[in-house]
Amino acid sequence: MSPALGAMEVENYAKGVLLEPFVHQVGGHSCVLRFNDKTICKPLIQREHQFYETLPPEMRRFTPQYKGVVSVSFEEDEEENLCLIAYPLTGDQADLENVDNSECEPKNKLIKWSNKKPVLLENDNYSKERVRQHRKEEKMKSHKLDEEFESKKSEVLFYSAEKKSGKVKHNPWSMKCHQQQLKRMKDNAKHRNQYKFILLENLTCRYEVPCVLDLKMGTRQHGDDASEEKKANQIRKCQQSTSAVIGVRVCGMQVYQLDSGQLMFMNKYHGRKLSVQGFKDALYQFFNNGKYLRRDLFESVLKKLSELKSVLEKRESYRFYSSSLLIIYDGKESTMDSDSEYSEDLSEESADESAGAYAYSNSASSTVDVRMIDFAHMTCKYFGEDSVVHEGQDTGYIFGLQNLITIIKEIRDDNE
Repeated sequence: MSPALGAMEVENYAKGVLLEPFVHQVGGHSCVLRFNDKTICKPLIQREHQFYETLPPEMRRFTPQYKGVVSVSFEEDEEENLCLIAYPLTGDQADLENVDNSECEPKNKLIKWSNKKPVLLENDNYSKERVRQHRKEEKMKSHKLDEEFESKKSEVLFYSAEKKSGKVKHNPWSMKCHQQQLKRMKDNAKHRNQYKFILLENLTCRYEVPCVLDLKMGTRQHGDDASEEKKANQIRKCQQSTSAVIGVRVCGMQVYQLDSGQLMFMNKYHGRKLSVQGFKDALYQFFNNGKYLRRDLFESVLKKLSELKSVLEKRESYRFYSSSLLIIYDGKESTMDSDSEYSEDLSEESADESAGAYAYSNSASSTVDVRMIDFAHMTCKYFGEDSVVHEGQDTGYIFGLQNLITIIKEIRDDNE
């Protein structure tokens, strides 16, 4: 059980935690799930897990806080509806097989699954009425998503940021990833129904309406262990996008529009089509709330990007192939009074130097966050089993960072 979890969390955790879709996932194809307000979880990939376990101290404030490993089970209620439940990882589960790399697709024989949508278990935490309401909402949501993604093939969408039952609605991409992931799990499930997932800090939990930019970094995306087909596919994507030219491309984005009260969402397919000027325009859109450009964020973003660049320039042999960089800020500027209770939580957790986001003070500069995520294909000389050992800096990633800094400076200077 991870020391990063509080006493109350541990008590509830032992009984099992229902995992729900993470509403603010804007990029990637793997399923990211909500464990609780401050924690998300994702399938454990050995290479990524090893990175978090051996994370250099100077990189901690640029990555999500690692909170441990859980065992996730696929369970059915009395109506044979599926749900995902997280339990503490016990000693006899140490040999649980991990899901297969970034695709999360088990390889062996199938087990019997229900054809129905996954829903909430009717347990102490969730009433029967909420379960019925959830099923109704999921059915309507699924139909709407099919229209948006299958019929319209939309790559830039606008959707309401209004809250329902105290929660922000799921964006279309997060829900689509969730449904596709569950389908893959259903079609490729092994005889066993338990898997390891890692727990990570929810980087959006501080923000009322998180604006999130997911950038695929570097001039190369394929890992050293990629098949020839995968390698060729990744090289093609880089060559046909801004990755080859400036070492960075848009992988996903959501930004709050003050004038309409909507979130604008851009997916990775649109990001791949952008020219360098289109990439710059997308960055401008990210920092524009529909009424004005958020110039107050530029200095903080540039400072953190420069600090990250300095850290990576000192990392010998590290390669962060196919990893992303997140930039996050709050679309609704909140007052200090409304944040005071949560500020106290931040101060307490700041005492832990590995506390990720909480390592930043709750000042004006902490209204924007910069983090590296997704390390399924990273490598360094300390990974003894790797057949390829690289020397020097990750020049492709640093090249992308420098160009990102330059473009943000241009947007700032052009709009003074």
